[in-house]
Amino acid sequence: MAGFREQRAAVKFCFLLGKSGTETLEMLKTAYKDDAMGKTQMFEWFSRFKNGEMSIDDKPRSGRPSTARTHENVEKIREIIKEDRRRTIEEIVELSGVTWSSVQRILTEDLGMKRVAAKFVPRLLTAEQKQGRVEACCALKEESRNDQKFFLFPRMKRDMKGKRFADVAEVKEKTTEALSSISKDEFRQCFEKWNKRLDKCTSVSGEYFEGD
Repeated sequence: MAGFREQRAAVKFCFLLGKSGTETLEMLKTAYKDDAMGKTQMFEWFSRFKNGEMSIDDKPRSGRPSTARTHENVEKIREIIKEDRRRTIEEIVELSGVTWSSVQRILTEDLGMKRVAAKFVPRLLTAEQKQGRVEACCALKEESRNDQKFFLFPRMKRDMKGKRFADVAEVKEKTTEALSSISKDEFRQCFEKWNKRLDKCTSVSGEYFEGD
């Protein structure tokens, strides 16, 4: 994962180039993908640079990190996780100012979370949540049988995103090329993987599961 200072420097660079906050966020997502800092954090740093605070280092905190499992700290950590469930405990400590041991206890005891496939997720799902997951899987599986565009559009968007076209004729030409580049095997593998995961979710009655 890219370091926070590196991404802060990237935000500062975009600001100095005259990019807007929204443009900067999109560029971070393009460059760092899932490792990009969250929207709230990015706009906080963008605002600092806009206000003339050009350092990319954290402001020094007074005293030792808080060890209290207060309601305020629990809610603070809940928001940090909600923004990006892939954060490590070390990153949460840096962002919240709460000690490592307290962060761990808040995550597991106060928020009832555990790590699944590199993400923090609720430890226990309610019966309604499990049923909702099963119903969603069944609906998506039915949709995939009746409408294959759900695969085509994201796949074509990936190939054509960020490109500029001179006119409508070129758009049609590049669209046709993108469609032609998708092999039958790619179609088949996509649907096989899709249905496999939907079936797995249904078979475990909506519980979280790791991997395939």
